[in-house]
Amino acid sequence: MKKGLFRIFALTAFVMAAGFAKAGAVTADRIVAVVGNEMILQSEVDEQAMMTRLQHPEAKNDPFLRSGILEMLVNRKIVLTKARLDSIQVNEADIEKKVEERMMFLRSRFRSIEEMEAAFSKSYVVIEKEIKDDIRDQQMISILRREKFAGVSVTFDEVEDFYKANRDRLPEVSEAVMISQIVIYPKVTEGAKAKAFAEIQDIQQQLKQGADFAQVARERSQDPGSARLGGDLGYSRRGAFVKNFEEVAFGLKEGEISDIVESRFGYHIIQLLDKEKDAVHTRHILIAFDRSTLDAPAAQAMLEAIRRDIVSGKATFADMARKHSDDPVSARSDGIVKNTETGETMIAVTALRDKLKEVVMPLKKAGDLSNVVRIDPDTGLPFYALFQLNKKVPAHRLDLKSDYAKLERLTTDEKKDRLFKEWINGLQKEVYVRISDI
Repeated sequence: MKKGLFRIFALTAFVMAAGFAKAGAVTADRIVAVVGNEMILQSEVDEQAMMTRLQHPEAKNDPFLRSGILEMLVNRKIVLTKARLDSIQVNEADIEKKVEERMMFLRSRFRSIEEMEAAFSKSYVVIEKEIKDDIRDQQMISILRREKFAGVSVTFDEVEDFYKANRDRLPEVSEAVMISQIVIYPKVTEGAKAKAFAEIQDIQQQLKQGADFAQVARERSQDPGSARLGGDLGYSRRGAFVKNFEEVAFGLKEGEISDIVESRFGYHIIQLLDKEKDAVHTRHILIAFDRSTLDAPAAQAMLEAIRRDIVSGKATFADMARKHSDDPVSARSDGIVKNTETGETMIAVTALRDKLKEVVMPLKKAGDLSNVVRIDPDTGLPFYALFQLNKKVPAHRLDLKSDYAKLERLTTDEKKDRLFKEWINGLQKEVYVRISDI
C-alpha cells in the first residue's frame, strides 16, 4: 500500500464519513470484507473515498486510495472486535460532547436540517446516532491502542537510525519561539460576587435537603458546556482546572459534594464521581459572575506594576508568573507556554494567533519583554497579558542535534505503527477475516 497519504488515516476513523450514505449513490451493493460477524460493504468504501477526496484533494488520482481505505476499515473492525472482547469502557459524557460538536459542525454546512437530511438520505436522528456510534468506536480503539503501546520507547540509536534513513525526507521546521506569559483577568465587583454567592447558597441548601445533583445542575447551572449533561465534566487530569477548583476536586472522596468553591468564573459546587490515578471524574454546578462590571483598569495597572518590577530586577518573570498569573497551566511552568498537543515549549510562529504574533515577533533576544496587552479571545473572557521571549529558532530542516525531541517522537510513532501492524496480524488469528477484491 502507498504510504504517504494513508499514514493519516490508518489508525483512526475519518472525521465524518463513517456510516454516511452518499446522496444519489447507486443501489447495488456487495460485501467486500467480513471481519468476525461484521461485514464491510462496497458502499462504505465508496463513502470513505468520497470524503477523503473532499478533505484531501491530492488523493483524487491516488490508485491506492480504495485498497488503502479497505485495509483501514478491516483493521478498524479487527481492533473493535478485540476492544469488545476486552470490555473496554468509554466515557459517555465525553462522547456526548463530541457528538454535539460534530452535529454543530455538520449543521453549519447546510442551510437547514431538511437540506442536511436530503444530502445524506437519512433522518437527523439516524445521522446523529451513526456519528455517536462512530465516535464511541474511535474512543474504544484509542483506549485499547493507548493501553497496548503505552510503554513503547526508543533508544538514541533507534532515533539516529531513523534520522539517517529519513534525513532527505524530513520536513522543514518553521521559525519557532519559546515564550512565557503572565495572564491577569479583570476581577468582578463585590456586588456581583455577593449576588452570585446568594444564588449558590440557595443551591447548596437544595442539595442538603436531598435534591438530585444532576437535575439541579441541568436546571440552574450557568456552565453551558456541562449543564445539559447534569454538570458532568468527564475525566480530567491535573492542570485542566483553575487552581482553586482543582485543589478541591482532587481532595474529595468518591460521591462527596464540596462546599462552595470560588474561581475566576464564579462559584461552584463540585461532586467527585470517580478517581483514577492522576485524573478525576467530576460534575459541578456553576453560578457565574456578572461580567458587565469588570474592573479592567485595575488588572492592567497590576500587570504594569509587575512589568516594572521585572525590568528593575526586583523580581524574575518566573517568580511573577508563579505568584500572579491566572493561567494555571503556564503558571506551574514558570509562565512558559507549551503546545497543548505535544507539550513542547518551542512553538511554531505559524501556529501563533495573529494578535500574539504581533506582540511576540518584534521581540529579538532572550529576555525581551512585551508591553502589557489586552487579549480578546474568540471564545472566553478578555484578559491582560505580558510576554517574555525566551528563545527564537529560525526555520530549518530537522536536525538530530537541535531537534532530538521531535525526532524521538517521530521515531516512537513509527515504532508504534510497526508494532500496531504486527499486533493486527496477530489478531487476525483470533478474528475471522475475509477480503474480496474491490
